[in-house]
Amino acid sequence: MDHATIEKYAAPVPRYTSYPTAPHFTTDVNNATYESWVEALGDGDRLSLYVHIPFCDRLCWFCGCNTKQTLKYAPVKAYMKRVHKEIEMVAAKVKPGAKVTAVHLGGGSPTLLEADDLILLGQKMREAFTFADDAEISVEIDPSDVTPSKIEGMVGFGITRASIGVQDFSEKVQEAINRPQSFEITRDVVNALRDAGVKSVNLDVLYGLPFQTTERLMDTVEKTVSLQPDRIALFGYAHVPWMKTHQKMIDEAELPGTIERFEHAVLAGDRLAEAGYDRIGFDHFALPTDSMAKAAADGTLRRNFQGYTVDNSDALIGFGGSAIGQTSAGYVQNVVATGQYQAAIDKGDLAIAKGFELADVDRARGWVIEKLMCDFAFSKSELEEKFGDLAGPILDEAGYVAAADQDAFIVNTDDQFGLTEQGKLFVRAIAAKFDTYFGKGTARHSKAV
Repeated sequence: MDHATIEKYAAPVPRYTSYPTAPHFTTDVNNATYESWVEALGDGDRLSLYVHIPFCDRLCWFCGCNTKQTLKYAPVKAYMKRVHKEIEMVAAKVKPGAKVTAVHLGGGSPTLLEADDLILLGQKMREAFTFADDAEISVEIDPSDVTPSKIEGMVGFGITRASIGVQDFSEKVQEAINRPQSFEITRDVVNALRDAGVKSVNLDVLYGLPFQTTERLMDTVEKTVSLQPDRIALFGYAHVPWMKTHQKMIDEAELPGTIERFEHAVLAGDRLAEAGYDRIGFDHFALPTDSMAKAAADGTLRRNFQGYTVDNSDALIGFGGSAIGQTSAGYVQNVVATGQYQAAIDKGDLAIAKGFELADVDRARGWVIEKLMCDFAFSKSELEEKFGDLAGPILDEAGYVAAADQDAFIVNTDDQFGLTEQGKLFVRAIAAKFDTYFGKGTARHSKAV
């Protein structure tokens, strides 16, 4: 592909883990709004729970998460007490027939939690909510934090899927992002988790990192494949130092350029496909036997704040500082600062800082964008069936977008708007054309490749 085309479609756009995206959340949505949304959940609704642990014992300079470094455990212990209380407060407003089908423990570094606190968190959640027998319980893992005791704690928490950050196995790259982590440590943690009965393992690899050459990236890919994970996420590093000031520790002069990033993504993706992984969306790969590959094949793949998912819950409930939640009515986000979060919970209040109440037109456009991000296509008749007259303007826009396509990225038929194989590489940029909020306000985004 010619460089001019790559540069044109690489302009910064959202990653579309929601629609509208988080920069458009407002303080119009508050505690009272969220309480009414939670109380309106159905008695048989499926719930997904997310708990945010905003602490790390070392700050990785590439990180885009809401987290902070701590070398003392006391602040973590105090924070978890408030999380327990928030769980109780929200659960009291949920109808008893609602059932938890998925849990995700993210951060920060959830594996910073001591084993007893992991087990206690699981107990608090099960006391407050009814869990489905087959609920998926996933934990984000920093292998450097893992000990035999913590594996016991994760098992006690109920872990069924482990998500392990790899980033890059090159010592040169690791030094540049402050993330020392040998292949051997990672391998040993993967093996220990499997020995403990964890059946699903996901590994995260990053491209676009400082000092990352083709040789270094492909060596990381080969080592990752050798561990035979069920899923692999191949993320492009999002350099956003205006949002995450610790990223200023990374020398921008050592970052790969747009063309090199694109070539790295394609090479790594092709190698994973050769190794037997199915392509899932624009940055995930899964073995054909994995539930994510099956969801992609049957059209039930979803996208939420954790990225691509098989979670088909009716509502996502977030706990902890900066945690984001979602119901059919809209989105909410807790206050980011841990001190403010804890103060709100201590007062007996929820800690909602902002959110977005969805209109029907937002739901229609969000459905189109999610379909493009997950399936690279959407059905025009299904859009009309779901959203009636709201489909008309969107279909008109689809026609304009297709007519303006000079790169053979779009296939526009009587009943489907879809992307070609080349067009799939730039799905974020094409999805943004259906986003009426994009370009409004002061939000800045990472590159689309």
